Amino acid sequence: METQLSMLVLEVRDLEASVAFYRDLGLEVPDPQPGRPLVIHRMGSGVSLLLTTSFAATYDPAWTRPAGGYQQLLEFYVGDDASVDRRWADLVAAGHPGRMPPTQTAGPYAAMVDDPDGNVVLLTSDEGARVDGAAPGTS
Repeated sequence: METQLSMLVLEVRDLEASVAFYRDLGLEVPDPQPGRPLVIHRMGSGVSLLLTTSFAATYDPAWTRPAGGYQQLLEFYVGDDASVDRRWADLVAAGHPGRMPPTQTAGPYAAMVDDPDGNVVLLTSDEGARVDGAAPGTS
């Protein structure tokens, strides 16, 4: 059996703020249920994004929230270069910190923005990150 990434868990400080950010990003994240400190959104790729305020602290007594910097990038394929431009502009206009404006990198055309917890979200037009089964160069 092939080992596969099935879920990305993000420890967040404010569940409602994180839900709003990922909705602004374009994900159809459901409303949190009363009394549950988490929300799960399953993406078309099959990978789930779980936002929680307490999983690590509950099950790992040695866990501490990182104080600064970032250790990972969450890459989201958003379409063509113009889609990267629009999505970045919309997120920054909504008050989310822009880390890198849309730029042709040594690889894909990309932009970076911080989510409410300082996780860096990479917006890209990299066809290699597309998982919906469409052939590169098609919509």
